[in-house]
Amino acid sequence: MDLRFTPEQQHFRAEVRDWLEQALSGDFREVRGRGGPGDEHECLAPRRTWERHLAEHRWTCLDWPQEHGGRDLPLIDQVIFHEEYARADGPGRLGHIGETLLGPTLIHFGGEAQQARFLPGIRAAESLWCQGYSEPEAGSDLANVQCRALRDGDDWVITGQKTWTSLAHLSDWCFALCRTNTEVPKHKGISYLLVPMNQPGITIRPIEQITGGAEFCEVFFDGARTPADNVVGPVDGGWKVALGTLAFERGASTLAQQMEFANELEAVIEALKRSGPMHAPDVLIRLGDLAVRLKVMRLNALRILSTSQTSRLSREALITKLYWATWHRDLGELAVDVLGQAAEVLGPGDYDLNRLQRLFLWTRCDTIYAGSNEIQRNIIGERALGLPREPR
Repeated sequence: MDLRFTPEQQHFRAEVRDWLEQALSGDFREVRGRGGPGDEHECLAPRRTWERHLAEHRWTCLDWPQEHGGRDLPLIDQVIFHEEYARADGPGRLGHIGETLLGPTLIHFGGEAQQARFLPGIRAAESLWCQGYSEPEAGSDLANVQCRALRDGDDWVITGQKTWTSLAHLSDWCFALCRTNTEVPKHKGISYLLVPMNQPGITIRPIEQITGGAEFCEVFFDGARTPADNVVGPVDGGWKVALGTLAFERGASTLAQQMEFANELEAVIEALKRSGPMHAPDVLIRLGDLAVRLKVMRLNALRILSTSQTSRLSREALITKLYWATWHRDLGELAVDVLGQAAEVLGPGDYDLNRLQRLFLWTRCDTIYAGSNEIQRNIIGERALGLPREPR
């Protein structure tokens, strides 16, 4: 196991760092540091322009094969880019769902016609996508989806509801899990559909979050349509495709996010310095514990990278979501303890939260979304350790 970066990798890091510094110090300086957790609703128009700027300079779809417009970079170079992006305070990405979830899914499971139609728009940041998975009765039990799709001539007609649909109000398309067969076991009657969002029969209702933003949405389908050939994989065979998408979610960007965490930890330290030496010793102990755990997170990421010979992560990567979600939650709790009574006071604007208040409120969801801590422990036990499945 070699945790050192090669001279070529160090050169690539310098190239990325220089480009980001120049780009974010010029026309795009207003979006620097915007659009992160709790701030997703800000600077939408300039961030959309930023996405296209990234694409023009080939900084999107780094892991995609070259024949699909990507750069086919090795995993470690992808992580280097995401690390430097976080270090530079790059804005929250609007195109990440299409780029990191749907794109790889189409490359792996989609037909040539689907790839030719949809991948160029994602790579060029011209089309935005959202993920239609969760429903009121289908969260952790994703196979329980009830949203129906019935064949009507050359179309699928969709009826039902999706919830917690990130960026649905901005998206051009949705990839949705729909039940297309009720006569078979629930895992076997699901299809993976690509659905245009701008059409009659779709109602989008943003859900206001405790941070004041509304990144998440409810989406209601009432006779919405999509062409029959917009099925990825076989009809009724969408469960395997859906699991593939979830696997792509554990990619390079999540391994590199400890750089963003380091920025947040530094903000907590600065707040502690400003508040003076009156904090109880346990605050400093917790701060030291978080700093050590962040170093462990970094070393684990490097260890995983050093043992992953391709863009596919090793099974050790299964621990990352559980680890960082718990760490981030603990950081948010420390942030408000450092602020003390000031944590309960808003700024002069309308629901004007400061950075650490937003951090605390946002991190309450970290151990729930993208697989709760309980689900992550099951995944580790069953897929990494080979333990028996949880009784059902």
